[in-house]
This record gives sequence, structure tokens and C-alpha cells, in this order.
Amino acid sequence: MGRGIHAAATMGRLRTAVHTLASLDLEPDEVLSRLDDLVNLLAAEQEAAGERPVGEQVVGATCLYAVYDPVAGRCSVARAGHPPPVVTAPDGAAAPLDLPAGPPLGLGGLPFETRDVELAEGSLLCLYTNGLIGERHIDADLGLTRLCAALTRPADALERTCQAVVDSLVAERPTDDVALLIARTRGLPPDSVASWRLPPEPASAARARALTSAKLSEWGLEHLAFTTELIVSELVTNVYRYASGPATLRLIRERCLVCEVSDTSHTAPHLRRARTTDEGGRGLFLVAQMTERWGTRYTREGKTVWTEQPLAGTLA
Repeated sequence: MGRGIHAAATMGRLRTAVHTLASLDLEPDEVLSRLDDLVNLLAAEQEAAGERPVGEQVVGATCLYAVYDPVAGRCSVARAGHPPPVVTAPDGAAAPLDLPAGPPLGLGGLPFETRDVELAEGSLLCLYTNGLIGERHIDADLGLTRLCAALTRPADALERTCQAVVDSLVAERPTDDVALLIARTRGLPPDSVASWRLPPEPASAARARALTSAKLSEWGLEHLAFTTELIVSELVTNVYRYASGPATLRLIRERCLVCEVSDTSHTAPHLRRARTTDEGGRGLFLVAQMTERWGTRYTREGKTVWTEQPLAGTLA
């Protein structure tokens, strides 16, 4: 909230924090909780430095954080005092998502809640700021109703849809800043996803390599077979050695090749540089060298270690 150099600087710092937290694959409510702590820290720094009087520190920032899973068709959303997103179904019906409001960032100590929503393929997800749904003297519910009406008959192209929404809701000279983002959901076809459950035994690594090689040949990605076999072998072996229970191997072919290995343990793998006298400890280092990106995603049931490789070939 607010304008001027302090608001702009705080927004930049929060944006950087969001990018950092997003790379950790945290749940949306956990991301908001950590942003809430950051806003309180920024306010305390400003007060200590005497930059702004007490009570005028930057508080009240709002945020909506959403993660869409194109395999499951599920969107996980949490909000901190932000207006709810509007979803337009493939049949043209538009309605706001029923989400817990959550307190604005900076109040401190209050909980946030994540809600999972199933979205049909081809749905429109509309995210926006308060400035879109009306001036400050217009009732927010009335502005939200007008937004839903504008999204009920969307144009084919998202750019035209955005322009139609702005033309129908935003005054010629708005008194508040306006941000609008519309995304169309897209699911992955079943033949672009392969998943196997592997028992906790030494032979599972060899089984994982064989399954991976066969699937990549079917997808016409034989040039990625060697590196991907090494990746899945290392990750499945780590499950057998350090976790309990079976491992789940999943390959996803999209803009890149995604390899996921899930288990029931919450122990995080750590990248380290092995000494010349060490007999092990180089596996995850090799995985990092052979992939474009990798990370760990935690769930209530355990964790998933994922990697991404470009489809064009291996990294130099």
C-alpha cells in the first residue's frame, strides 16, 4: 500500500523475497508466513533508523500466491488480505474463488490457509489488484460483480480479454494503480507423464534405469537416456539408503524433461563437495552438474527431489 520511494523500495524487496521462496517449493501459506515476518522486519528496521515515524512503517502489503499443477489440474492458493481471484470456466461462467481472506502482510502472528481448487483445462484465472475493481468510494463487492460480468464472455486471445476488462472497469483517469494478470490453464496429456512405484530394495535402481531408458526411447529422447539414467539411479539409491518405504519415480515431458523421485522421508538431501579420500558423497554433485535445475519439494507425506533437463540435449 502507499506510494513513493519507500513503498517502491519495499515492493522490490518483497518481490525478490517471493522469487527466493518460490524456488524452495514451499506451500502457499508457508510463503505468506515468511513474507509476513519479512514485512515486520522491514518495519522494525525503518523505525530503528528513524526513516519514518512510528505507525507509518510499511505495513498492510497484500499478496496472493498460487501454484498450478498441470498434471493434476489442481491450483493451490493462499491470500493475505488480497482480493480473491476470479475463475472463468470453459463454459464462460465466471465467479470468484471462495478462499480464506487471511490478514494483510505485516500484522504478524496470524495464520494463513492454503486451499486446493480443481480447475478444468481451458479455465481462465484472473489475478488483480484493488485498483481494478473500483475507486476507493466504490463498494468492493460491486466492483467484483462487475469484474465477473466482464469475464463471463472472454475473447479468445488473453490480450484482448485483458483489454476488455480494463475498458469496462477502469476509469479514464484512475486514482489508484491497476495490475491485471490472466492465465489460461493447460493440462498435460497422459502420454507425457510416466510414473512407477519402486520397492525399497537394491535392485530398484537398475529397474529405474531400465524404465527410464524405455520411456525416453518411446518419447524420442534417446539422447537424454545416459544422463537421465544416472540421475534416477542416484536419486532412487538415496531413497533406499537414507529413507524408509518405497520410492515413486515420475518423468514429465513438457518444455523440459522433469524427473521426480518421491519418498516418505522429510530428510533433506544436501549438496556437498566430497574430499579425495571419501568413498561417497559425489552423487548429488553429479546430479547438479548434469541438470539445468534441481530442488526438493516437501509434502505432508514426505518429499520429492526433482530435476530439469533441456530437451535439446545435455548441458555443456
